[in-house]
This record gives sequence, C-alpha cells and structure tokens, in this order.
Amino acid sequence: MTGLTPPEDRRQPITPQLAMRVAIIGGFALAMFAIIFFRLWFLQVLSGDQYLAQASTNRVRDISIQAPRGQMLDRHGRVLVEDRRAVAVVVSPPKLPGDAAARTRELARLSRVLGLSTRPGRCVVGSATLRLMDLDCRVRRGVWNLPYADVTVSTDAAPAVYDYLGERAQEFPGVAIEPVFVRSYPFDDVGAQMFGTVGQISATQLKDPHFKGVRGGTVVGQSGLEYTYDHYLRGIDGATRVQVDALGQPKGYLRERSPVQGEDLRLSIDLGLERAGQQALQTGIGLANGNGNPARAGAFVALDPRDGEVLAMGSAPSYNANLFARPLSDRQFNAAFGPGTSNPLINRAIGSAYPTGSTFKIVTATAALVTGLITPSSIYNDTGTFREGLLVRRNAGGAVYGPVALVQAIQESVDTFFYYLGARLNVPPGSHPAGGALQQWAREYGFGQPTGVDLGNEASGLIPTPRWRDQVNQTQARCERLYRTDRRRALRRYSAGCVFADGTNRPWSEGDNTNLAVGQGDFLATPLQLAVAYAAIENGGTIVRPHVGLQIADRHGRVLQQIDPKPARHIDIPTDDLNAIRQGLNAAAQQPGGTSYDVMGTFPRQVFAKTGTAQFGGSKPDQSWYVAYVPDPVRPIVVAATIEAGGFGAQAAAPAVRLILSQWFGVRKQVIAGRSQTL
Repeated sequence: MTGLTPPEDRRQPITPQLAMRVAIIGGFALAMFAIIFFRLWFLQVLSGDQYLAQASTNRVRDISIQAPRGQMLDRHGRVLVEDRRAVAVVVSPPKLPGDAAARTRELARLSRVLGLSTRPGRCVVGSATLRLMDLDCRVRRGVWNLPYADVTVSTDAAPAVYDYLGERAQEFPGVAIEPVFVRSYPFDDVGAQMFGTVGQISATQLKDPHFKGVRGGTVVGQSGLEYTYDHYLRGIDGATRVQVDALGQPKGYLRERSPVQGEDLRLSIDLGLERAGQQALQTGIGLANGNGNPARAGAFVALDPRDGEVLAMGSAPSYNANLFARPLSDRQFNAAFGPGTSNPLINRAIGSAYPTGSTFKIVTATAALVTGLITPSSIYNDTGTFREGLLVRRNAGGAVYGPVALVQAIQESVDTFFYYLGARLNVPPGSHPAGGALQQWAREYGFGQPTGVDLGNEASGLIPTPRWRDQVNQTQARCERLYRTDRRRALRRYSAGCVFADGTNRPWSEGDNTNLAVGQGDFLATPLQLAVAYAAIENGGTIVRPHVGLQIADRHGRVLQQIDPKPARHIDIPTDDLNAIRQGLNAAAQQPGGTSYDVMGTFPRQVFAKTGTAQFGGSKPDQSWYVAYVPDPVRPIVVAATIEAGGFGAQAAAPAVRLILSQWFGVRKQVIAGRSQTL
C-alpha cells in the first residue's frame, strides 16, 4: 500500500519588487490609522475644554440694541429733529417656513395683524415686476436690497400689535419684535427736504467709503443733512447677550452692552425764520394764483452774507417728514410723492436750476464795468428796441427810457441796455470756446458749479458757451440719427426725445450772449447760487461757502467741532463799480420808478434788491424771482426766492421776500404785491 503524495505547491515565490509594494502599502495604512488615532486623542483629550466652551456659546445669542441718533437743533437750541422710542416688527426670511404655501399663509396672517392688505398688487423688486401682497413685497425688497439681513416690516407698531405677536411667537416663526428708535419731526413739513431721510443701509452702500465700518442692518442717513453728517449723528449700537434653547427661544439674559447715542448737530437755521419763510412762499404762490398764474411750487433761501451760514431754506410743496417713520406701500408713496404732486421730495432751493431773468443783470454789469466796456456814467440811448440782425428785441411792455446810465438801467430793469452789453461782450467762438468776459464773470460769481453746501444732490446749473453749444449740437445729431436707424434703442437711450438743441448745426451766435446777459436762453441757476452771488455784492466780493451745519456737540451740549468752511474765493471788483451796482439795486427797491418800489419802498431798513421774470416761450407761464439783501451791521441777510409759473417778479416772489425780511427784523408783516411787469 502506497502513501498519499501531498499536492504540489504551485504558488510562485514573492519577488523582491512585490514585497516592496506590500511593505509600502502596509506602512501607509499604518500611518493613516496612527494619524486618525492621534487626531481623535487631540480632539477628545487636549481640546475637549475648548469645544465644550464653543458648545456653550451655541446656546447664546447677541441681540443688537439700536443706538439713538443725535438730535438736530436750530441755532438757538430748539429741537428740529429727534429720536423717539418705538417697537419694530422684524422678519428673518431664512426662518420663515420653507414651504411656499405655508410662507404665504404666515405672511397673510401677519398682514392682518399689522393692518395691511393681503390683496396682490404690483411690486417692483430690482428689475422684476411681480404681483404680491404688500407684506411679501416688503420682505422680498428687503432681501434684494440687503441679502441675509432681517427685514423691518413695521417700524412703529401699536402696543396691541406687539402684545399679540409676543404672546404668539410660536405661531409666527421668523417674526420678532424689537425695540428701536425712529426719527421724529416736531414741526412736520418744516425743512423736510433739508433734513433728509434715514433708512437701513443697502448692499451698495456697504461698499461706500462714506459708510466705512457700518454693519448690515444699520440705520443710516440717506439724504440731506442726515446723510452728510451721518458719521456724527449715528451712534454706536449696543447688544444684549441672551441664552436660548434648541429652538432659538430666549431663556435668560447674560449681560448687556449699552448703546452710545450719536452726537447732536446744531444748525445755522433759525426756526422762526424757517417757518415764516415757508408761510411766505405759500403767500407768494397764492398771489400768483390770484393773478391767473398756475403756480404750485417754489423755493427760498436766506444767507448770512458774512460767512455763508444758511439762516433758512425751504421748498414748496413740502411733505410731512414723519411719513417716513413707517414703511410706505407703493400706493401710499405714490399718493404722497407720485405724479400730480409736484415732486415734494426735491429741494428746489439747491436741486432745481432755472433761467433767472433780470436777477442775472448784476453779472452783466460787473463784466461790462471791469472790462472797461462802460463806466458807471456811460450813457446808452434807449429807443425801446435793440436790433440783432433780423431780430428785434424790446423792453418789457414796450417801454422807452431814453438816455440811461447803469444805475437807472438796474433800477428800472432796462432790457435793451443789457442786450447791448451782451452783444458787445460776445467774442469769436472759434478762438474763445469757453466764452468771453460775461461767461468768465458768471463763473467768478459761482454759477455753473455747485456751491458746496452740505446737503448733497446740488444742481450745478449751466453757463452756455460756444463749446457747450457744439456739444449739445453733436448730442442732438446722434439722437436724431439713432431715431432714424433704431427707434426702439433710441427710446431707451433718449426717452424724452431729441430735445438737446434747436437744430443740429446752429453755431454759437451773438444772440446766445444777449440772452445770457438778461438771464434767459440756456442759462440755469439755483436760488442758492443767486443768493451766494448777491452775498458777494453785499460783502465786497467774497464768494462764501454756504453751510447749514454749525456745530457738532455731545448730549451735554459741549461743542466738539465748529463747522466753519473757508470761502471759495474772493473776486476783485473796483470800489466805484461795486458801488454803482449797489446804488442801482437800492434804487430798484426803494426809489420811485424802481421795479419793486411799491413792495419795498416803505420797508424800514435799507434794501438792495432785483426782480426777475424768466420767460420760457410758448404757453408756459413766466417764473417769478426776487433777490434782496439788507446790510445790517449786526444781522445782515440775503434772501432769494422763486415761484414756478408765478408771473412777474414783483407780483409774487417780491412780496414773499418782504415777509421773510419782516420776520428777521421784527417788522410788522404786510402782504404788498407789486405792479411792475418788467422782466
């Protein structure tokens, strides 16, 4: 019997190369297990206390406490703008129900609590137009404006509202009530455009250096003084640290960091003069209406000619600034500021530029005198007309004055005298693209450029020049060409049509300069620019830098900073020339034959003033202007006023200015409408 033979071992021997690979893989696996082991040991043993502290931190929340903004006070310390406590209803979009239907139901219930309509309406969010209920529209706009931030849907909730929501917090996930401060305006519509508005910072503003260091969700100044002095007015927010449960509900307070109130801003504004000015503006509008003119809007500004302090500034129509204490629906906003309201948000004293009529004649007189074209005693023989090629220009009302010198020409506003000066001051456009002495002196007086007032959104106005004429001709040609080739694109780019120039190839002409000489044609200026120019006549040539801010002070009244900007420049006008212009202005206001003598002749102070009536052509009514100054040794003042579609300067704007001056000097107020129909 034979034994069994063991099976043959057919495995091939391990080669050195394979052994090396196995060793490498094994070593790598061992190293990985070692790393994982030591990492777990590090997390659980060495870093256990740290992560325990972080876990504890997850059970606390920091709730921001809004800081009150500083007050705005008038020059005598009377409060013009302040904060008051309120309760806001805030929606946190990420915490709303994820299901669209559930989200809509919750917002509808919240709408009923807040008294808002649940009916879908037109809602513009960015470039999209949707149909949403008002509250949903507010939330979506808030998210578009500042993603990931909470959205305030009611800034001044009634006690019944926040009590109801506080008792039913579980029924309204993503909705919270927070104590806040809201702006309050004790005098409603007085100075509303000047003070400006506040609102939650936007995503774009977070990148603006003006708001450097500001966090999302912060309330900042959006316009006017609120914007300019936001850095001072905005306080430092505080925070309350609370302990919360797994659902995020507060269970206890840990500690609090108190907010720091913003600093106060004292203004150069005199409250009494401000209120009187707005009332006077309405009186002037009423006088214009009584003369058959459809006036609805206007503006005034009062300056201290010594340093540019703005004593009062107003624009009509105005609006109740307290409207913005609560979010406005589109319907509410349109009712207050939409079509047919004459744009009450615009501060017409600085943001609207118009032709100024004869109030500009002080510039023409200065240019003619300083260049030696005339002297104060030069005689011009007025025949009632001034011929310019085929065009015949006439004095207002067809008046004929005969031989006149500068003083009488200003006193009686002799148009042909200034047409003559405008024509003589014209220069060849090819060699003088920026114009001649008339344009130069307009720039010297501050026209065609912002005054630098601390309010923002200031119009520059316009001084027409040959270079400007060429530019608008080119723009007109491009517009007309695009309308011929691509009308749809043209409507997008030039929605108002091709209204840049009267033709595409009309060169600069002498007529442009004669128009400018009387403040007509293409010239545009703001009431503030006119006030600054007349301040230079009063103070001897200093172009002041107008400002509304006067002092920054802490809540105890200690002055931290004085606001006193340096003058823009000084213009040199020979004394005899300056005195001749002044004499003409005084005669215009207080000598028989002056264009506003019947308005200012009985005023118990020396008044220097000029009427202006700006014409627009066609059926559009004239615009009423009046600028006056009183060189009082203690309380000097310059006042400029305009009334859109108000008619002649003496009939609407001049009576308004007299009322303002009466308030300033404590004179009995009289409404005296002038009869002059000069331009």
